Amino acid sequence: MSTLREEVEQEFRDLRDRICARLEALEPAGAKFRCTPWQRPGGGGGEMSEIRGDLFEKGGCNFSAVSGDRYPGVPEGRVAEGDAALGIQPPRAEEMAGKPFFAAGVSLVMHPRNPNVPIVHMNVRYLEVGDVFWFGGGMDLTPFKAFDEDTALFHAVLQSVCGPERYARFSRWAKEYFFIAHRHSERGVGGVFFDYLRGEESWPFVQAIGDAFLPAYTPIVERRRDTPWTELDRAAQLKWRGRYVEFNLIYDRGTIFGLRSGGNVEAIFMSLPPLASW
Repeated sequence: MSTLREEVEQEFRDLRDRICARLEALEPAGAKFRCTPWQRPGGGGGEMSEIRGDLFEKGGCNFSAVSGDRYPGVPEGRVAEGDAALGIQPPRAEEMAGKPFFAAGVSLVMHPRNPNVPIVHMNVRYLEVGDVFWFGGGMDLTPFKAFDEDTALFHAVLQSVCGPERYARFSRWAKEYFFIAHRHSERGVGGVFFDYLRGEESWPFVQAIGDAFLPAYTPIVERRRDTPWTELDRAAQLKWRGRYVEFNLIYDRGTIFGLRSGGNVEAIFMSLPPLASW
């Protein structure tokens, strides 16, 4: 596992660098990601990369690799029957209780200024707990104004990467996961979500998901970035962002894991928008 761990760490760093470079190229005034390294007292650390620009009012693309003596368990979420056929095998409680852990990942959230450009989230991660290890991740699109052609493009890229069986399961899992129960609605127009993918054979798929982010999202940004908007659109966008805040603070497993594992608070809350209203 040590060799796989090293490979995953390096690939996740490279993925972060590729994504940041491409998103910077979209900024009209040349805004750049500002990278801030941090160390976790219990082991490991990461790099918070944040951008504040004309196109992206706030965005972050963070890398982390942390370790500790005891795995900080998080809510399991729903895992439907039959997932073993896709390589999904949640670890048993006794496999994780009191065991040392290692976790590495890339987490990205972009909050565009133009209300016509959608919020996007992407995450890929690797976890070792005791003698077991697995992969997780996904991405989803949260537009204030949904355009059918944008939703279709986003999902078409994901379907191509996943294949029909994985896409059917993981897109359904995204609908279940990115659901705001107290609002009785989904967070956006969906995407894919997966967890507990066992075995080194899952690693190429996780790499492909990370590589799919730019072709799934940047054409939408280029299509919508110059679409006119009004102050009424802006007010409605800020109110819509409130739902994003609610989900990330109440339900998001990455937020919960980061806080329980003693991660960098600023990096954890990178996902929150710069402005929101209720």
